[in-house]
Amino acid sequence: MPLKLSLKPGEKFVLNGAVVENGDRRATLVLQNKAAVLREKDIMQESAADTPARRIYFPVMMMYLDQGREGPFYDDFVMRMTDFMGAVRNPEILADCVAISRDVMAGEFYKALNKCRKLIEYEGERLGDVDPNVPKSVAAG
Repeated sequence: MPLKLSLKPGEKFVLNGAVVENGDRRATLVLQNKAAVLREKDIMQESAADTPARRIYFPVMMMYLDQGREGPFYDDFVMRMTDFMGAVRNPEILADCVAISRDVMAGEFYKALNKCRKLIEYEGERLGDVDPNVPKSVAAG
């Protein structure tokens, strides 16, 4: 099933590891086969991985973007998720953590990323973030 991206003028996205920027007009891009695609708003710089939930999101994002070389990112993900689950008591969030871990083990990194957003939102609510952008994008980093 093709993926249709509607891009704003100047919008950046990552396509199979390459950073691509749209020109000065709106554009539509149709990808006919499977590819690793992340919009600018979903890209996190390593320096923005500054909270426990964001430290889970970042290695999952890297595994998604750098498929085939997940090893070091996987190890970091396991360590961060273990720590996070040890600190959280909310059963719903713990269930989300298990679901994220299952997705990662199955190589479904994009699904895991979407679920990670819920952890970042939960954490933002608990820490009192006024604007818990999910995640801090390249524009913020």
